[in-house]
Amino acid sequence: MSRFEGKVAIVTGAAQGIGAAYARALAAQGASVTVADVSEKGEAVAEEIKGLYVRTDVSDPASVQAMAERTAETFGGIDHLVNNAAIFGTMKLDFLVTVDWDYYKRFMAVNMDGALLCARAVHPYMAGRGGGAIVNQSSTAAWQYSGFYGLAKIGINGLTQQLAHELGATGIRVNAIAPGPIDTEASRGVVPGGMVQKIVRDKLALKRVGTPEDLVGMCLFLLSDEASWVTGQIFNVDGGEVFRS
Repeated sequence: MSRFEGKVAIVTGAAQGIGAAYARALAAQGASVTVADVSEKGEAVAEEIKGLYVRTDVSDPASVQAMAERTAETFGGIDHLVNNAAIFGTMKLDFLVTVDWDYYKRFMAVNMDGALLCARAVHPYMAGRGGGAIVNQSSTAAWQYSGFYGLAKIGINGLTQQLAHELGATGIRVNAIAPGPIDTEASRGVVPGGMVQKIVRDKLALKRVGTPEDLVGMCLFLLSDEASWVTGQIFNVDGGEVFRS
């Protein structure tokens, strides 16, 4: 398949895990892909997919703007953005009422504000090509008690819906994916194995933990023209963990 032939995509947090899976899948279907990450591991992913690595701190407006400009200069424009970057694998576990304030502000600057900064940087390029699509990475944590991590994902959901309305007139669609428990190196460092097994046993309709590849199909669909009348939506891809009325 080459449904993204001639398209240009940026995937943040694409040095490993879910972001790397998204970048590989987009490249496999014809897209020119920028791997945007603070980790230099992104260089290897970019080399593998014949893409572009740009060291990017999504909480820094100048860094994000440089990422957008470098992408457009290299590939001729921008069509798609996947806001996947987040502090997760090294996340401190604490309560909202006790978490260190400076850490909390840094966490939210990356996990929530970063998605807005990236959208602000890329949308003029998308509009200049007649439109595009943005996919934000939410989480089923937004629907459950999950401390400041869940709060950031609630913010991502609201951001998705607000940007969908602000950017819709320019032909830019904005949606979000809310994964359930996904087996990545980062999640293994945060969630104990026994807790994962309990979630699978007690909460998931499909009795297995998810993989990054389980999310790829939804991401590609939402970016593609097949989803041309879909915007402002949050899609749970979670093995049946969360049911909302």
